Amino acid sequence: MAIVTLNQQTKRLQISGFEADNQILFNFFDTMPSSERDDKLYRALYIGVLALMEDRISTFLSKTSNELGTELESLKIIFEMKKELFYKSAVKGNLAEEEIAEYLAQFLAEQRLPDKVVLTGSAAGNLHKNKTGDIVSYVDGNDGVRIAIECKFDKGIRLGEIQSRDIFTKKTDTAWSQLIEAQANRDAKVSIIVFDASLVDGGILNSIQDVRYIPAVGFVAIIDSLKGDYKNLTIAYMLARDIAANSKNIEFDRDIMSIIMNRIIKDINDALGIKSLVMSNIDNCKKILMQLDKSMLSMEFNQRYMAKFLKDGSFTKEDLLDFYSGEDVRDKFRMLEKEIKAI
Repeated sequence: MAIVTLNQQTKRLQISGFEADNQILFNFFDTMPSSERDDKLYRALYIGVLALMEDRISTFLSKTSNELGTELESLKIIFEMKKELFYKSAVKGNLAEEEIAEYLAQFLAEQRLPDKVVLTGSAAGNLHKNKTGDIVSYVDGNDGVRIAIECKFDKGIRLGEIQSRDIFTKKTDTAWSQLIEAQANRDAKVSIIVFDASLVDGGILNSIQDVRYIPAVGFVAIIDSLKGDYKNLTIAYMLARDIAANSKNIEFDRDIMSIIMNRIIKDINDALGIKSLVMSNIDNCKKILMQLDKSMLSMEFNQRYMAKFLKDGSFTKEDLLDFYSGEDVRDKFRMLEKEIKAI
């Protein structure tokens, strides 16, 4: 039987048999005289309905502050203080992690899924002194099937597609690197990175819009915490959950990989031949040598990981992170660059 009914003739709302098991509501009404409770309940219901009619709480508060008096002004001040606190970088990260973990746990409970959500942002993982992966979810409570969630409320983070990444530049965090790092650090099957619509790089917002899956890397989801809109997180999580629960090792055709490997070796040998010719005209070709060494180092680096891939048939999360960052290549190039400049 419905609790709320409407009398169309009298245009009145009727509530029957209403009872709420909520500690906040109980504590609020417990502090006031019984004679004032009915009026307070009516005002709370009225304010709540107005809030639901507005897209944003801040807009609602500004429109109704004069109408509902000083109590609502106090509520508006609290809201603005919370928003200001949220935007302070030292605080917003912790608030984001806690709110997302709490929301996700509540969502899973409503869906009657036995996944276990744990905040891990303050603890190091598999990588030395690395805390990437703020939240870990254990699918069906299984320690071996994990989803890592990284919360990045930071406009300075770019998407960082591998096709546009220059491994010879200084290392910076990107959505790609954080997704790969979170998987490796938390030994997860899948990873999700969460951005807030009001604190995200414009390039990511335009590219992702809501939710996007990057094959072999992870999910990017954009939420709107100020509106309490986390639907994109739930979409990404349920998709990630299906991938994690059904993931399995794939057998690759090693003969095909051998063909690719031979082509890479040929490219390296050709590059070495080019280098011997360039050395005869060093004064005019230092820039060419530098670019050539970059290409050679990159090909040697790719060859090493291709050989490992050919041998093992797969990459570990740590291998994928090292391959993406390419720090080893960058360090080797610095030494070669000094040698070329000294010629």
